Amino acid sequence: MPTLVEMKQIVKHFPGLIANDHVNFEAQTGEIHGLLGENGAGKTTLMNILYGLYQQDQGDIFFAGSLVHIDSPKKALELGIGMVHQHFRLIPRLTVLENIVLGLKADIPPHLQRTDVLTTIRRKYIEIFGLNMKEAETRVTELSEKFGLKIHPRAKIWELSVGEQQRVEIIKALYRNAKLLILDEPTAVLTPQEVDSLFEMLNTMVKQGYTIVFITHKLNEVMELCHRITVLRHGKVIATVNTTETEKKDLAKMMVGREVLFQVEKPEVAPGKEVLRVEDLCVLNDKGLEAVRGASFAIHEGEILGIAGVSGNGQKELVEALNGLRPVERGHVYFRQMDLTNAPSKKIVDQGVGYIPEDRMSVGLATSLPITENLLLKSQREPQFNHGWFLNESAVKATAKRLIQDFDVRTPSITIPVGRLSGGNIQKIILAREISRNPKLLIASQPTRGLDVGAIEYVQTTLLDQKRQGKAILLISENLDETLHLSDRIAVIYEGQIVGILSAEETDRREIGMMMAGGHRQAP
Repeated sequence: MPTLVEMKQIVKHFPGLIANDHVNFEAQTGEIHGLLGENGAGKTTLMNILYGLYQQDQGDIFFAGSLVHIDSPKKALELGIGMVHQHFRLIPRLTVLENIVLGLKADIPPHLQRTDVLTTIRRKYIEIFGLNMKEAETRVTELSEKFGLKIHPRAKIWELSVGEQQRVEIIKALYRNAKLLILDEPTAVLTPQEVDSLFEMLNTMVKQGYTIVFITHKLNEVMELCHRITVLRHGKVIATVNTTETEKKDLAKMMVGREVLFQVEKPEVAPGKEVLRVEDLCVLNDKGLEAVRGASFAIHEGEILGIAGVSGNGQKELVEALNGLRPVERGHVYFRQMDLTNAPSKKIVDQGVGYIPEDRMSVGLATSLPITENLLLKSQREPQFNHGWFLNESAVKATAKRLIQDFDVRTPSITIPVGRLSGGNIQKIILAREISRNPKLLIASQPTRGLDVGAIEYVQTTLLDQKRQGKAILLISENLDETLHLSDRIAVIYEGQIVGILSAEETDRREIGMMMAGGHRQAP
């Protein structure tokens, strides 16, 4: 197959960091090319250069055989390069159609290209009053049907699921005649069913001559979907391989630079005293409807209790209620025999509850603040960090340096905004902050979501080490394999109810899957 895009010796510097270090990359017409690497390996930076969001410090880009200078996304789109970012760039209050055509100018018909006065007035009228929306809607519908995207042009963005919003981003690129489509971590927020639908659509596209660059850190996905894979590590290309000629373990070693444990060993720990008891808990969602309905369970020292369920069955509301972030309508929460039902969050934290939130960026951290201050959150009132009205800067920095070293956080400086770190390093910051407070109970919600294979191994090992030390852990994960492997017992939640609590050693995916779908319930 002919080469569509070639990037030669690309170098990109950021303060204190070389994001891309003389990278060579090429993608062929009609292929799905996986760009694989750990969080922070330089994958997104490289593709942002190809899309014109960044400009390289060194190196050349060739597109369709010609040397090109891509200084903006507009230039990239003119060449036929489209990009769907991990965080969608849509306006929620506008319709699908309005988001797709936003920023486009009306096409001027050939008969209006003349320069006489009357024609000029008519041309200006079209430019001012814009596109023919009826024609635009017809074309959007045609693209939707052609690639099986199934989206209604007049639906508002806020009414759509995450998977449907992603389809809008893809249609937006195709509407602008993109022939090369860059997808940045496209499955990070999708359900398994939506992932299957996305893969089917991408395979349809490449059969019609499109080229896909698939940025990911998920080994299963590149092995299933991609024709070839380029692996980046620390900003450098390690190798480009054919999918049929490699294995997961080889890719993992190239990504991380060492052998990776795909399944960490779970320690045997005898359960101790009861740490958390939840009795007949009822919690409302944002619409005022019951999201958690009569949930009851307990967790003991040295035990991991996993909550298994399809997303949207009350997990979010349950976790928020336990952390004092959402009111309890009925029932009780006891922590080490103390009734903490509807207690303020500060009191819950002070009693020894640690929290790894599902939304790392919005709930877990203040992304614009430096690493030092994020590590200090929840501990800023402790005497060692205070000089009267002011913080003890030397103590804060010393603690931050120690935690960064202990938790292997990779950062050029302790003072950079935490939002500039990769996903894996951001999760390590949260782990460092929560675990350093020596919690008696650790609530971990989706702790490995969106992380690469090396970071997943690290997080799982850390949780199991906390179990070994006698901590009680409540694990909420939509990854059923992870829940089965890490948990001692598994509570299955369906439509807000705990429909059964099973021993992880005495159950399997099939039984839990049936209960998650409401098809089988244990006796209370």
